[in-house]
Amino acid sequence: MKYLAKTKSYVFRVVVEPDGDGWRAYLPELENKGAATWGHSKEEAIRNIQEVAQMVIEELLEEGQKIPESVMVSNEPAVAVTV
Repeated sequence: MKYLAKTKSYVFRVVVEPDGDGWRAYLPELENKGAATWGHSKEEAIRNIQEVAQMVIEELLEEGQKIPESVMVSNEPAVAVTV
Protein backbone atom coordinates (compact mmCIF):
# COMPACT_ATOMS: atom_id res chain seq x y z
CA MET A 1 0.00 0.00 0.00
CA LYS A 2 1.39 3.39 -1.01
CA TYR A 3 1.60 6.29 1.42
CA LEU A 4 -0.49 9.23 0.24
CA ALA A 5 1.03 12.64 0.95
CA LYS A 6 -1.19 15.15 2.71
CA THR A 7 -2.63 17.57 0.17
CA LYS A 8 -3.06 21.28 0.77
CA SER A 9 -4.66 23.82 -1.50
CA TYR A 10 -3.56 27.46 -1.66
CA VAL A 11 -5.84 30.21 -2.98
CA PHE A 12 -4.47 33.57 -4.10
CA ARG A 13 -5.83 36.86 -5.33
CA VAL A 14 -4.46 37.51 -8.82
CA VAL A 15 -4.02 40.96 -10.38
CA VAL A 16 -4.10 41.02 -14.19
CA GLU A 17 -3.51 44.29 -16.00
CA PRO A 18 -2.66 45.48 -19.51
CA ASP A 19 1.07 45.89 -20.10
CA GLY A 20 2.07 47.28 -23.49
CA ASP A 21 1.02 44.75 -26.12
CA GLY A 22 0.39 42.02 -23.52
CA TRP A 23 -0.94 41.38 -20.05
CA ARG A 24 0.88 41.25 -16.71
CA ALA A 25 -0.32 38.95 -13.92
CA TYR A 26 0.97 38.79 -10.35
CA LEU A 27 0.09 37.61 -6.85
CA PRO A 28 0.34 40.63 -4.53
CA GLU A 29 1.11 38.43 -1.48
CA LEU A 30 3.99 36.68 -3.25
CA GLU A 31 5.21 39.20 -5.82
CA ASN A 32 8.32 39.85 -3.73
CA LYS A 33 9.10 36.11 -4.07
CA GLY A 34 8.92 36.26 -7.87
CA ALA A 35 5.21 35.53 -8.39
CA ALA A 36 4.74 37.65 -11.52
CA THR A 37 4.51 36.83 -15.21
CA TRP A 38 2.90 38.00 -18.45
CA GLY A 39 1.08 36.70 -21.51
CA HIS A 40 0.02 37.82 -24.97
CA SER A 41 -3.62 37.58 -23.82
CA LYS A 42 -5.33 37.93 -20.46
CA GLU A 43 -6.11 34.20 -20.47
CA GLU A 44 -2.47 33.29 -21.19
CA ALA A 45 -1.27 35.53 -18.35
CA ILE A 46 -3.69 33.80 -15.96
CA ARG A 47 -2.51 30.34 -17.06
CA ASN A 48 1.11 31.42 -16.63
CA ILE A 49 0.59 32.86 -13.13
CA GLN A 50 -0.97 29.57 -12.06
CA GLU A 51 2.25 27.76 -12.99
CA VAL A 52 4.38 30.44 -11.32
CA ALA A 53 2.28 30.24 -8.14
CA GLN A 54 2.88 26.50 -7.89
CA MET A 55 6.63 26.92 -8.38
CA VAL A 56 6.85 29.68 -5.76
CA ILE A 57 4.81 27.73 -3.17
CA GLU A 58 6.85 24.56 -3.74
CA GLU A 59 10.07 26.55 -3.30
CA LEU A 60 8.84 28.22 -0.09
CA LEU A 61 7.82 24.86 1.36
CA GLU A 62 11.12 23.20 0.39
CA GLU A 63 13.04 26.03 2.07
CA GLY A 64 10.86 25.84 5.18
CA GLN A 65 9.58 29.40 4.74
CA LYS A 66 6.15 30.46 5.93
CA ILE A 67 3.28 31.04 3.53
CA PRO A 68 1.84 34.56 4.04
CA GLU A 69 -1.18 34.53 6.37
CA SER A 70 -3.27 36.36 3.77
CA VAL A 71 -3.13 33.28 1.50
CA MET A 72 -6.11 30.98 2.00
CA VAL A 73 -4.92 27.45 2.83
CA SER A 74 -7.13 24.36 2.90
CA ASN A 75 -6.18 20.87 3.99
CA GLU A 76 -8.50 19.51 1.30
CA PRO A 77 -8.16 19.54 -2.48
CA ALA A 78 -9.93 22.58 -3.96
CA VAL A 79 -11.09 23.86 -7.30
CA ALA A 80 -11.40 27.55 -8.13
CA VAL A 81 -13.62 28.78 -10.92
CA THR A 82 -13.39 32.31 -12.27
CA VAL A 83 -16.14 33.49 -14.60
